[in-house]
Formats: sequence, structure tokens, C-alpha cells
Amino acid sequence: MPKVMVDAARKAINHSIGAVGVGGDNLDNFKVGAYCDELKNQAAMTDLYNKSPVMSIAEQLIGEGKVMPVNGVQMAMRFPTVLDQVLPELRGHLDGLGNDRNGQAKGKYRRGFTAFGVIYLADVPDAYHGNFTVWPKTHRFFEDYFKTHGHQVLADGMPRPELPEPPVQVVGEAGDAVIAHHLMVHTGGPNASPDIRYAAIARLRHLDCEANGADVYTDMWREWEGVRGMMEKVVG
Repeated sequence: MPKVMVDAARKAINHSIGAVGVGGDNLDNFKVGAYCDELKNQAAMTDLYNKSPVMSIAEQLIGEGKVMPVNGVQMAMRFPTVLDQVLPELRGHLDGLGNDRNGQAKGKYRRGFTAFGVIYLADVPDAYHGNFTVWPKTHRFFEDYFKTHGHQVLADGMPRPELPEPPVQVVGEAGDAVIAHHLMVHTGGPNASPDIRYAAIARLRHLDCEANGADVYTDMWREWEGVRGMMEKVVG
């Protein structure tokens, strides 16, 4: 990711924190998310995806011309924890599950995207720096899980079976990006460092995402034409 784009995004965020402060329509439920809401559609944020190598990489995975332009980006800051606070156990989730506090009613769920992108806007050099955290192989695990139990179990909230591998806290430098499958269990880790963790998060959508709907819970590569092609070459 070009440094000039990363610096412009972080500058806009810092200005908003200082000049605008906490705001937004859902402050009680999203204290951290309420920062910088006015920036989510601005070019300094959406260009991080639409006019950078991230989009071309996404198209290599999902399909050329198959990824919808990003029109909204979440500015995700992980602020340092209180001094000497005991760090909580890492606990992951899948997106799109309603809980009455996230704009979606409890018992409702929706698969609204193909992949999520996370771009670090400052260095995240070690664990417990507010790292984007994933549980490896859980995309395959939950495809099989939903084939057995049905995706309708998501109406009861996040399933908690034993996962195949422990979590990995992703380290990286400013400008590094992650593209992860929508079925990957993930979370934002606690931040025991002295610095704010800055990230720009977007949901990447295949052109047919809405039409495919919940069927993709049990057909995980349907919207990943590039990955299917790579897998066919390996098998061939």
C-alpha cells in the first residue's frame, strides 16, 4: 500500500478524533466505532481499496471485474487498555449475526459480503497490539459445520464448537493488508501497547453476493473464481 495513501488516511482519522471526537447515531452501542463516522465514504478511505493494489489482489482471488467498488470503510481503532489490566481471553466471531446492539435484531443473520479486508494504517509489530486476529482453517471448518447442522443455527448466535487451531494475531507494518474469507472466525485483539492500533476495514462483495445469499455458507468458494482456478491447477 502506498505510504502517501496510508499517511493521508491516518491524518484524517487523527484530525477527526481531535476535532470531531465521539459522535454518530449509535454511540451507546459502538463507542469505538462512533469515531470518524463522517470519514467512511470519503475518498481518502475508499481509495485505500478502490485505487490501490488491494482491489487487483481481490480480483485475482474473487474474479476479474467481479468485485464491487468499496463505498464505505470502517475506521477501526483499538485503544490501549487500562494500565495493568488483565488481558481478556481471545474470543472470535463471524460477522452478520444480530444481537439487538449492532443494528440487526437478535435471531437474524445475514451473509452480506464475500471477504473482508483489513489495512493496517500504523505498524502492529507484536501480539497484543490490538491485532486483527484469525482462527486458521475455520472457513473450511464452518462450511462443513453448516452442511451438517444447517446455517440456521446462526439464529441462536455464534456457535461455539472446538475450533481446529488456536488464534493467530496478525502482525504487520503500516500499509499491509489482509483479505480473509467471510467464514473465517476473527476478532480485534486487546491492545496492551502504548499506541492506538489504526486499521481501515471494508467488506468486499462479489457482484452476485446478494443473489447467492445464504447458500454460500455451504458452498464457500462459489464467489472465489480465482481461488477455484488455482485449486483446479493444483489438482490437475
